[in-house]
Amino acid sequence: MGREVRHAIAKRAAQEIRDGMIVNLGIGIPTLVADYVKGKNVMFHAENGILGTGPSPHPGSENPNLCNAGGFPITTVEGASYFDSGTAFALIRRGFLDMTILGALEVSEKGDLANWIVPGKRVPGMGGALELAQKARKVIVLMNHTDKYGQSKIVKGCQLPLTAPSCVHMIITDMAVFSITDGRLILEEVFPPYKLEDVLKKTNANVIVSETITTVS
Repeated sequence: MGREVRHAIAKRAAQEIRDGMIVNLGIGIPTLVADYVKGKNVMFHAENGILGTGPSPHPGSENPNLCNAGGFPITTVEGASYFDSGTAFALIRRGFLDMTILGALEVSEKGDLANWIVPGKRVPGMGGALELAQKARKVIVLMNHTDKYGQSKIVKGCQLPLTAPSCVHMIITDMAVFSITDGRLILEEVFPPYKLEDVLKKTNANVIVSETITTVS
């Protein structure tokens, strides 16, 4: 996925953020979302102990003492605070996060999330995804529409180990935007240059096409 496409996905995700929210951003494309919330009073949360992360630093201006939970350099905004990871997770577990935006390996049509392990591959652990997926008030997934083999990552039922069941509210891929409501996968928007037929062909799940489907602008 090219840089332009990654930023287009992040920009669309930023439209879901409202003034006054506390939002957790996962590694990868989600970290770019902070670059598109200018003018909004938003506090971004990181599991390693920061509330108030800002946009990505300009190359060469990185502070070696400031990073997110994935170890990537960040900035902070006015009013940011620092604490230990235990407090960071307490904020998650108590349900204080309005939204989490994260990546995924698979998402089922009912909103099941698999994003922490591929069997046989070494990983350091599940990390904060388990609790974020269960406790955040809204869960948005940003990901490629298909894997490296061209297979749909939106599926009827996840084959990979679940992070959490029935937790995803929205999926934004390089092809389209879906909402998941009452266990139904609804196609809401299509990214150009793709057409509706392209999205349906590449989605291995039961899709309901919204009556008000639009093109992402």
